[in-house]
This record gives sequence, C-alpha cells and structure tokens, in this order.
Amino acid sequence: MSFREVYINKTARYLPNEPVSNDEMESYLGIINGKSSRSKSIVLRNNGIKQRYYALKKGGETTHSNAELTALAVKELFAENVAALQSVELLTCGTSSPDQMMPSHGVMVHGCLPELGAVDVITPSGNCCSGMLGLKYAYMAVKTGDVRTAVATGSERTSKSLCASTFEDEAKYHAALEQNPYIAFEKDFLRWMLSDGAGAFLVSDTKNTDGLSLKIDWIESGSYAHLVETCMYQASEKAADGSLKGFAEFTAEEIVHNSIMAMKQDVKLLDKHIVELGMVKLKEVVSKTGLDIQSIDYFLPHLSSNFFRKKIADKLEENNMPIPQEKWFTNLAEVGNVGAGSIFLMIDELFNSGTLQKGQKLLLMVPESSRFSYVYSLLTVC
Repeated sequence: MSFREVYINKTARYLPNEPVSNDEMESYLGIINGKSSRSKSIVLRNNGIKQRYYALKKGGETTHSNAELTALAVKELFAENVAALQSVELLTCGTSSPDQMMPSHGVMVHGCLPELGAVDVITPSGNCCSGMLGLKYAYMAVKTGDVRTAVATGSERTSKSLCASTFEDEAKYHAALEQNPYIAFEKDFLRWMLSDGAGAFLVSDTKNTDGLSLKIDWIESGSYAHLVETCMYQASEKAADGSLKGFAEFTAEEIVHNSIMAMKQDVKLLDKHIVELGMVKLKEVVSKTGLDIQSIDYFLPHLSSNFFRKKIADKLEENNMPIPQEKWFTNLAEVGNVGAGSIFLMIDELFNSGTLQKGQKLLLMVPESSRFSYVYSLLTVC
C-alpha cells in the first residue's frame, strides 16, 4: 500500500470579542462570595498571560458556544471560497470543554456548518491533546487515501465554568458551616489560567501551488496514565487514595455544595510530572523517528503557564537536546491558555506571519496534565 504526503494548506482562528486584560478579568468572571481571590495575583505573575479572550460579556453573559466558536474558525478557512467547504470529507473537532455531554462536540460544530453537507465527523475526547489527536486522525485518513481533504479543529469555551456563579453555592455552604468561605486553590487557580478561542486547519494530500504549505512529517502521541494518578479533572472528585469518583455517584446537593462540575487541578502533581514525563516521551520520539533536535528551526511548545518555560529549557539541556530560546515560538501572553486550541493558534500566527521559509522545520509539543499525555509533531515548510 502506498501512502500519500499530507499537508496543512491553510490555517484560521476565531477569538471572541475584545481582548480582556488582567485587571478586567473579574468584571467578566465575577467575585466569589464578595471576596477577592487570594491566588489571582500570584497565578498571573507566574503564568505570564497579559490578555485573553472570553465568549462572555461583562457580568458573565454568554456570547458564543464552543460549537459556534469552532464553526466560525472553520468558516474563516473558507472565507475566500465558501463553495470549497463542499469538498471537505472529514471534520475532526478536539476540545476539553464541549457545550454538552451528548451529542458530541464535532456533530454540534457540523450542525453550525450546513454548507458542508454530509461529512465524516470525529470528536476526540480529552484535554489539551484532543485537538492534536483530531489532527492525527485527519493526517492518517489523508495519508492512507481514505479522504483527500479534511478540516481539523481545536477549541475551548471554558470561561462560563470559571464564572463566580459556578462556585457561589459552595462558598456560601462552607461559610454557613463556619468553614473556609474561599473555594479550594485547585479550583481558584484555574480561573486565572484558561481562555476561549478556536483554530482550524485545512488538511490535504496536495500542497499549495501558490504560497507555502506545512508538510506533516509525523505525529507521535502517548499516555502515562499507568504511572501517575489523575492531575486535572472535572465532573468528578478525587479521593485521598488518588482514585476518581464521577459526578453520577454524587447527589444533586453534593454536586452543588462541592462544585463537582468545576475543573480542578492538583498543582503538586503537575509540577512534579508534567515536564519530566514530557521529556521521557520526547526521547522515545527521537529514538523512533531519528529526529535531530539541532535541525529544528522553530519549537512550538504549548505552555499552560510561562512558569514551565525555564523548566522545559533546563530539562532539554540536561538531556543534551538544547533548543535556543530564539527558536521558541509561543503566543501565550497575547491569547492566553486555550487548551486544545493553543497549538492551532500558535501555528496559525506563525504560518501567516510571513517569516517562514521553505525547508524550515517546526517541532510541536503538546502536554496534557489530566493523566499525563503528550503529542509531538514535526512539520516541514514547503
């Protein structure tokens, strides 16, 4: 069986509304139980984010669903030729914040895009890796000849779940019990970390005749859930032994009083494992693919926080795989941490920057803390 080359021929993004500065965040997300967050300033100082985008108005009113954000990014791909939407044979949509449990996020995006007609739809579940896993499915489908044209997307709409209203009942309940009226750090921490937005790629078995394309050389992924307990979770609660109890096992009252539906993250586990296991995976990738780190022209790491930048650089140096800082490309400070959409937004910005030249190589790194999964990919400008 002969395999085809696979190319990203166009990229697009959709970021909702106007950028929100650090000082404006609580005017959108609100203040819990009338008490300012104790962790906000510390978290923002460490994550390096200067602005982000919310699918909200001030006061917390929703402006877009996740499906709408994603569909708008797809439409932007075809803004110059709407009729070309009909050539798409596969749509993959990765996110960690779907608008509902059922139907799947992907088919809801498809529902916002009637111009596509009937199409194959895939929705990888998970967190930050889900967008790249959708791209991997599209890559394999095109490479094997199953389809010739696909659209892959990564998106998040986390802002609504970060609003004060999500936590008010918990804060009031614990205050009434004369316990700590603040929500736990593992919940409050994430309110200052996450952002909304969507990115989309047009994937094809033929490269652009005019302008540049990005050839997908390979996409390698892996999970280390067999080694470490859950780190980031939602609609569940973690027990002292590290096991997870899903929302269906709680009463309606318990769900409200303990903000079970909110996202949580064990920051101690995050700090201990996220970089270390990422390096384990990178060494496996280097061994399997023969990747020469010195040949890389751009390194695009998805950083949830600038806090990890030096840790990654130090670990690369320690493992004799140094990547000079001038080769790093991120836009965390300008668009925030958009989870599954972050790598799409980075590639979109770089691809449309006018700075890429044929032959250059881009190494992508997407870590996911939920149960410690990673995706690496190599793209060549052509």
